[in-house]
Amino acid sequence: MGFLKTIARSSDALIGPGVTLLYPLYASMRAIESPSPLDDQQWLTYWVLYSLITLFELSCYQILAWFPLWPYIKLMFCLWLVLPIFNGAAYVYENYVRKYVRIGSSHESSGGYSQEQRRAMQMLSLDARKAVERFIERHGADAFERVIDAAEKEARRH
Repeated sequence: MGFLKTIARSSDALIGPGVTLLYPLYASMRAIESPSPLDDQQWLTYWVLYSLITLFELSCYQILAWFPLWPYIKLMFCLWLVLPIFNGAAYVYENYVRKYVRIGSSHESSGGYSQEQRRAMQMLSLDARKAVERFIERHGADAFERVIDAAEKEARRH
């Protein structure tokens, strides 16, 4: 039982670097090679948020030392930011950061996608985004817009 307690206590030290650094590093390199601006947004936002968390930790270390759950809270928050099923970093960007940081016109900063298209793309995994981008390349943005409208109408019916 002592062995399991030790593993549980040090899970943030064992899992943390993989979740907060290794996987985001790998995913960021994939995003650089990808033609989509949406995954770039996910990972740039992640690194900004991770930097802010690190600065917070460094400046409030003595206070955080009194909270034994802090490493686990940080780990869970970083999991939410990193895991593609949640797209937490993109969510934070779309719902909080984007309101305050507007550089250029919305068309330039969105990579040519409308607001509705950007929202739909944010909910997709990286592979699904690539498939949608291929669909747009083949059939055009108007066809994608019609697909989104049809999906919204179908969702309202149910």
